[in-house]
Amino acid sequence: MCRLFGFRSVIQSQVHRSLTAADNALAVQSANHPDGWGVAYYVDGTPHVTKSANGAVDDALFRRVSGIVSSETVVAHIRKATQGNNTVLNSHPFQHGRWVFAHNGDIPKFDGAKRLALEDAIAPRLRRFVLGETDSERIFFLFLTELSRHGALKERHRIEDVILALEATVALVRKLCDRDDERSLLTLLVTDGACLAAVHGGKELHYSTYKTRCADRDVCPSLRDWCEAPTQAGYVNHLIVSSEPLSGENIWLPMVEGDVIGVDWRMRLVDRLGANPQAVSSS
Repeated sequence: MCRLFGFRSVIQSQVHRSLTAADNALAVQSANHPDGWGVAYYVDGTPHVTKSANGAVDDALFRRVSGIVSSETVVAHIRKATQGNNTVLNSHPFQHGRWVFAHNGDIPKFDGAKRLALEDAIAPRLRRFVLGETDSERIFFLFLTELSRHGALKERHRIEDVILALEATVALVRKLCDRDDERSLLTLLVTDGACLAAVHGGKELHYSTYKTRCADRDVCPSLRDWCEAPTQAGYVNHLIVSSEPLSGENIWLPMVEGDVIGVDWRMRLVDRLGANPQAVSSS
C-alpha cells in the first residue's frame, strides 16, 4: 500500500524535514514503496504538482522539490502499486482544477466490472479527464462528482460539504465494489489549497493540530494558545495528516476507520471522530 502526507497551515512553512529527514519521512518509507511519488503545493491559490514513476528514496528530484517547497498547503504521496503500471499518469497526487487528491488503499479485483461501474458513476463532463489506469484516479473523479452536488467545482466549498462528499464517495465505492470477501481500503486526502480534509477508510492515518512547544514561539506572529495545546476555540494554526507519526515537536493522534477530519479556509477545525484517541509520542 501507499503512504500519504497532507499539511495545511496559517503560515507558509517548509516541509523538507517531514518529507526527507524525519525518522518516518516519506523518503525513508519509500524504500518499501518504490513505485512512484508526487508532491503538490500551492502558490497564490494555484496547485503545482511534480510527480515521478521512480522511487523517492533514490530520486534527486524528490529531494530537490521537497527542499524548495514552502507553502500553506502541501500534499505528498509515495506509491506501492496495486493497480496500474509504474507511470507518471498513475502516480499520486491527482489534480483537477484547484483540487488535489491522494489515496492509500486498494479496490480488490478492480479491472473489469468494478472499473466500469466506477466510471459510469463519474459525471460525464468529468469522465473524459481520467487519463491513467488506477482505481485511485477514478475515486478522485467520483469525489468531484459528489462535491459538484454542493456547487460548481470552481466555487469555494464549505468544509462540511467537502466532508459529506468524501463520505458519500466512500459509501458509493463500497456499494459498487465491495463483496463479502473483497473489501476496499479507502483512506483519502483532498484539498483545494484553502481547505483540507481526510477520511480513514481502512488504512492507518494520524493527525496533528498542535505541538509540545513551538520552536518559533518567540518570533512567530501567529502564535496562539492552540499551537501548544488542543484547541478550545475550534480553530487551529495547522493540520497535518500522515500515514505514520513523524518525529519532531508535533503531537500525533491516531484515527480509526470512519473518522474524518478537516479545516476550512479560516483554519476552523471540523471532525467526526468516533473514538477517544491517545496521543502518540512524536520524538
